[in-house]
Amino acid sequence: MPTVISVRNISKTFPSAGGATHALSNVSLEVAPGEIFGVIGQSGAGKSTLIRAINLLERPDTGTVTVDGEELTALPADELRRARRKVGMVFQHFNLLEGRTVQGNVELGLEISGASRAERRSRSLEILDLVGLAHKAASFPAELSGGQKQRVGIARALVGRPKVLLSDEATSALDPETTRSILDLIKTINIELGLTVLLITHEMDVVKRVCDSAALLNGGRIQEQGSVVSLISTPGSQLAHDLFPLGEVPAHPGDTVIDVTFSGGTADRPVIAQLARTYCLDVSILGAAIQTIGGNQAGRTRLQLPGTPAVNDEAIRALRGQGMLVEIVGGHS
Repeated sequence: MPTVISVRNISKTFPSAGGATHALSNVSLEVAPGEIFGVIGQSGAGKSTLIRAINLLERPDTGTVTVDGEELTALPADELRRARRKVGMVFQHFNLLEGRTVQGNVELGLEISGASRAERRSRSLEILDLVGLAHKAASFPAELSGGQKQRVGIARALVGRPKVLLSDEATSALDPETTRSILDLIKTINIELGLTVLLITHEMDVVKRVCDSAALLNGGRIQEQGSVVSLISTPGSQLAHDLFPLGEVPAHPGDTVIDVTFSGGTADRPVIAQLARTYCLDVSILGAAIQTIGGNQAGRTRLQLPGTPAVNDEAIRALRGQGMLVEIVGGHS
């Protein structure tokens, strides 16, 4: 499969009072053209180090980073500066210049690259229109809301026509409604410009809303990765459980408690009603979490079935035979 971003076996260590901190350990991932790829993890997982290593703001100690066919880790400084123009970067705290107007902030990269005044003006206004801020071109950052500032940051990242957009926790400083609007904008940009996006986040809702694929980063290592749809149906997937949390498993002695994960075509079937009718079971729904992902409904339902797993074996096998992931989370044979 073709890739736009290829990270292979990169590691990064920082000196610390205790000797050394291993921020990344043998991390590999690949992002396909036109994909939105999310890297999720808690604070200290190594997310920011990873995204900064992709455009070599942090040079990895070992391993390679390739973007749009160029191995950035092998380039000398002057060629690396040129290659970095393929990569746009959106930051968590906007990083806007308070003394420049919105248009001036967006034009900055073009100004540094030597573009003419007419070209800078035309391109910046075009991108500001795309992000919905053409009417704010003459405003200063202090006059903008947090969401508007982030739109300026996105416009600035796009003005040089990059092949890749990197987002470093771009929504974590925003309220939920503004976060949704920024994620919708990123999705629109992804579709309209055919732009490949890699974003890092600690928010599972970001993955649910816009990501095609995702990786879980923990302690500087990739714990799991793949398309979101495939991860949902992977037994034991931590990402799948985090995407559809159902809480603690209740104690129901003598009964079977199962988690049923469904996606795509299995989501709109009357599965529970059929199960109850076919096997004459009094099925109790203990919890459910459902979300539209990639245009398809997906989710997880926790069911209580009377009797032990051995008694319910035929019913459980029937669910699995319909393409659903069934995990026994409570009950004893």
